[in-house]
Amino acid sequence: MAKVIEGLYYSESHEYVRVEGDFGFIGISDYAQNALGNVVYVDMPEVDDEVTAGEEFGAVESVKAASDLIAPVSGTVVEVNEALDDQPELVNQDPYENWIVKVELADKTELDNLMEGKAYEAFCDK
Repeated sequence: MAKVIEGLYYSESHEYVRVEGDFGFIGISDYAQNALGNVVYVDMPEVDDEVTAGEEFGAVESVKAASDLIAPVSGTVVEVNEALDDQPELVNQDPYENWIVKVELADKTELDNLMEGKAYEAFCDK
């Protein structure tokens, strides 16, 4: 069973957002990292890039597959997790600690389109 954290917002494409003030930390869920297997590369946008909810902003590559990262919310990238450049496997070790990008949220109402923990858990069980 994948670990689901309450208080985060989840998308159907298995990205999460942890909101802190006007910022969102975006990563992939435990379910996603389990499905991918050993992550070998994380393709991230640049600082100051715009991400748009529902659109691709990067990719995660594993020994099994490559998977596009779909932004759960819109915003401006203010930080990328540079540790993943050298250690992409951190995503497998703890996907919730090892977020991929930090964005300044453009529109917090977009969070209403995402699932909270219990709903995401039910979605993954289907």
